[in-house]
Amino acid sequence: MAARILMVFSASIVLTLRVLHLVYAFWGPSLTPRDPALQISTSQSSPIITKETTMWRCGVGFKASRSLGLILFGLVFGYLALAHGQLLFRSPFLLDVRLAMLGGFVVPCKVYFFSAPFIGVSISLAWYVASIELSRA
Repeated sequence: MAARILMVFSASIVLTLRVLHLVYAFWGPSLTPRDPALQISTSQSSPIITKETTMWRCGVGFKASRSLGLILFGLVFGYLALAHGQLLFRSPFLLDVRLAMLGGFVVPCKVYFFSAPFIGVSISLAWYVASIELSRA
């Protein structure tokens, strides 16, 4: 039971961080540049691949789509831990996918973001590893 709880905690961190990110992508100033000229510039510049959008709109779209994918990721693993724990903890494929995803998130969080996402994802990864260890005990 402790393994399932830690898995749910791990999934809930990713879920919570991404819901907040999705909200911030569309509402409020949290993810807008401090320099208003930068937002104006990116709102007027198109990527080389197309003139159908702007760099600003691409950024919002990337934030939203990444958030939606990680929200799904958190929901699926939280659900599996609660409703189908045996399936989850006995599936090397599912366990390896989650480990690879969480491990893969730690690096960009450390290199490209600020401390809160890095700390959150690191805690999620630690709880995940602990949940695996407890499930094997």
